[in-house]
Amino acid sequence: MKKHMAPLLCALTVLVSCTTLPALAAERHYPISVEEYTYGPLEEPRVNKVYQLSLSDDPGGIPTEDFERNGRRYYLLDLTREDQVGVDTQPYTETVTLDSDTGDLSTILQRLDGEKEVTTEDGHTGVLRLDHTSVKVEVKGYQTSTRNLSATRAYPGLSDADLELIPKTITDGGRTLTLADVQWANDGAFYTASASYTGTASSRYATGYTVSASYTGEVAKTNCEVVTYTAMFGSEELPPEEAPSGQPDPSQAPDAAPDESAGGPNWLAMLGCAGGAVTLIAAGGWVIHKLMRRRT
Repeated sequence: MKKHMAPLLCALTVLVSCTTLPALAAERHYPISVEEYTYGPLEEPRVNKVYQLSLSDDPGGIPTEDFERNGRRYYLLDLTREDQVGVDTQPYTETVTLDSDTGDLSTILQRLDGEKEVTTEDGHTGVLRLDHTSVKVEVKGYQTSTRNLSATRAYPGLSDADLELIPKTITDGGRTLTLADVQWANDGAFYTASASYTGTASSRYATGYTVSASYTGEVAKTNCEVVTYTAMFGSEELPPEEAPSGQPDPSQAPDAAPDESAGGPNWLAMLGCAGGAVTLIAAGGWVIHKLMRRRT
């Protein structure tokens, strides 16, 4: 029985091997532009094909095999890559605040930096410049201080040492002082009064200042989103005895049928192989059936 199973197993092996599909190749890319030009003193025809891919695309899908056109064979000379770098620029303003012990604007401007380097949260960088018109100074708070004042006055030629003859208040430096003490002197005919006046003066002063200033300018961020590949093809004239095969430019024929010689699947051959396998399986089954009947 075992020896008669060999045809069936062979047929199954043939069927599996014939129907196994080749590994999928990288997705084929197509150029966004094709440039034809001549090169050198011999004016050799050349072709440059430009492809634009994203960073995640596989460049292995760029066709680099030879192709024929107008009686010439074109072959790859070089495949270059260029990252297309974009720059995102936008206006930006940053406001800074700091403490100051003075409210004098000219002094504050001398203390502020004229430029400021910044990096934003999303990665933009740039150099900003001070906007002088944006500088503002605000008082943080106030306190009051009090000081004592004093002044003296002399009043000569008085007929008597009488306090009624002495002014009870005076004005000194715009402030009003009150009589505090009187000293008398007598020259035998008249009295001279030396009067002391006292008072207080209060003043309000700032305890500190807060300065705010804005720096303005542009910030920029570079990014790479597109990769440009350029496939450069040189050419040579086909030998006279070699007729043009008419092989199309692979990058220009997205709807063309797969080339069997280039390794694509041969569906007719596969179907024929599968049909033969089915026939072998049927024959093996018939043989097994006959053997089983003979045993019974």
